[in-house]
Amino acid sequence: EPTVRTELMEQIPPIAIFLQESRPNFPTAFFEYLMPIVVRYLTDVNNQVRKAGQEALLILLEQDLVAQSDIENKVCPILLDLSAPDSDDEYKVEAVNIICKMASMLSRTTVEHMLLPRFCELCSDGKLFQVRKICAANFGDICNAVGQEATERLLIPKFFELCSDSVWGMRKACAECFMAVSYTTSPEVRRSKLSPLFISLISDTCRWVRQAAFQSLGPFISTFANPSSAGLYIREDGTLSIRPSAQDVNSNSCQPSSNVTLMSPNANAT
Repeated sequence: EPTVRTELMEQIPPIAIFLQESRPNFPTAFFEYLMPIVVRYLTDVNNQVRKAGQEALLILLEQDLVAQSDIENKVCPILLDLSAPDSDDEYKVEAVNIICKMASMLSRTTVEHMLLPRFCELCSDGKLFQVRKICAANFGDICNAVGQEATERLLIPKFFELCSDSVWGMRKACAECFMAVSYTTSPEVRRSKLSPLFISLISDTCRWVRQAAFQSLGPFISTFANPSSAGLYIREDGTLSIRPSAQDVNSNSCQPSSNVTLMSPNANAT
């Protein structure tokens, strides 16, 4: 019964936390029994069960309850199978979505060697625009997960493709995450490659794309500033903020917060 399997998935994270806290008494219970269930349910025939399994997996990763070996030997292989070119459309969309959400929770080495090649393939998926849309919407997070070298070598060419996609929603998603992509690159790449690309978005034929680009204009320009002198930096939640000087902090010591959020890179243009 699918509802039973769904309910079971919802109980997995709290059980895993209990087992982690009681590890001396249950040293291998999670890895032997619970983790195989989570992995198996990622391919369940019922979409509600799969969704519950995906949510459980993300919680387990966020709580750092999954061993690196299980991530590389069990989780990543099944996601690569589900996102393969000949995979079922529904499974592929779900797999790319969870790959993008997982990226920020895994080590850079794991993301770069196991997931990044498939992500680059999915950015060029000519069959499903939904797949490309997910890639575009999460592009900044993937860049942040793999760092500058891999971003400039592998991801920037794919970003150019998505920014010129025939579907306007793709170009709009790229405009919304432009600051996050720019922040991961070198000043030379920002100047020589990303600046002309941004001009093309701000001159796009679709007004929704232009609107999103104009909303990202200020944050994009801020990535050219020297953080030590401008005081601009990216917080952990992806928002652009101002770090006040020591003089300002001393003169406003009674203020409740020392950060002023300007704009999220994924702000909704609508």
